[in-house]
Amino acid sequence: MFENLTLLQLQQFWWIIISLLGGLFAFIMFVQGGQTLIGKLSKGDEVYKTMLVNSLGRKWELGFTTLVLFGGALFAAFPLFYATSFGGSYWLWMAILFCFIIQAVSYEYRKKPDNFLGQKVYESFLFINGSLGVILLGVVIATFFSGSDFTIDENNFSHWQTSTRGLESIINIFNLSLGFSLFFLTRILGALYFINNIDNNIIRTRAVESIKIDMLIFLFFFLGFLFMLFMKNGYGYDENQFVYIIEYKYLINFIEMPFIFALFVVGVLMVIIAVFFTIKFKKTCCIKTAGVGVVLTVMTLFLNVGLNNTSYYPSKFDLQSSLTIMNSSGSHYTLTVMSYVSIMVPFVLAYIIYAWYQMDKVKITKEEIENPNAHNY
Repeated sequence: MFENLTLLQLQQFWWIIISLLGGLFAFIMFVQGGQTLIGKLSKGDEVYKTMLVNSLGRKWELGFTTLVLFGGALFAAFPLFYATSFGGSYWLWMAILFCFIIQAVSYEYRKKPDNFLGQKVYESFLFINGSLGVILLGVVIATFFSGSDFTIDENNFSHWQTSTRGLESIINIFNLSLGFSLFFLTRILGALYFINNIDNNIIRTRAVESIKIDMLIFLFFFLGFLFMLFMKNGYGYDENQFVYIIEYKYLINFIEMPFIFALFVVGVLMVIIAVFFTIKFKKTCCIKTAGVGVVLTVMTLFLNVGLNNTSYYPSKFDLQSSLTIMNSSGSHYTLTVMSYVSIMVPFVLAYIIYAWYQMDKVKITKEEIENPNAHNY
């Protein structure tokens, strides 16, 4: 079946898979957003704090599953991106990896007796993961549009042109606008999740108030990002894979791919509707609507930057070194074998849905947390 597809069709197929996984990972990052709300929603009350941490502690591993799927698929299908980005922008990637390592450690040791760092230190680690880690991820994703300074020689070896090794991306306003957009979006998702998962009126009221503020800030950064995105020049390529600059390229991509643009608009509207119904009508189940909206929005942004003859990782230093799905992918054989493996993706998604359902059948209550036999993170 897959072996009958052309190399270009396989490349497009895998970019669609990666875009979907990127959208799913963005949604699962409600865990990171929720971690930044622990202090705000608990206001120092240890019972409320434990309720919040337990709520997230039952889901954070799903985020790691999705992250491994997304990263593994991207690096396996397009290995030249892995070699170029990780090889040159490694300080930025190492900072992101460090932020995610301390998350796992914190859930494991926060409540351990006699831990030498202390509970508050691990709670600080969770905040760092949910803030700095998310913002830096947004910055990395933004470089798919804004580009980086590298060259690739005839042997496919990449050469980074800056000594800061990726950290220079942090001072780019365009990159930061997406980073902060993602940060406040995950906070909104985290609050929506708490409202749905925790049976406590005080936490729900505080979560709603948090959403009101975070939604306004999110719209400020996200609309700013979209304005800069649609006004900026993009990087296209012709049938000979010659890369050149095109005015309003990313806006043109949405116009020339109306179905993808429609999904993008639907995704954004679903997030707005979920927030509106939560605030106006006190609904407690809007995390599902917002989740689907986030998946569609992030997925279509990835499709915008990778399809329609667009360079998904442009080089600002040397245009012809820019990466596209055509010049950075694995071989036809590799992508064919991977495509058969991708048949397992629906089973992974089914596992996530099943695990989610099982863990959320009973909402977290104050009585459960205060039970001396309860397992608390």
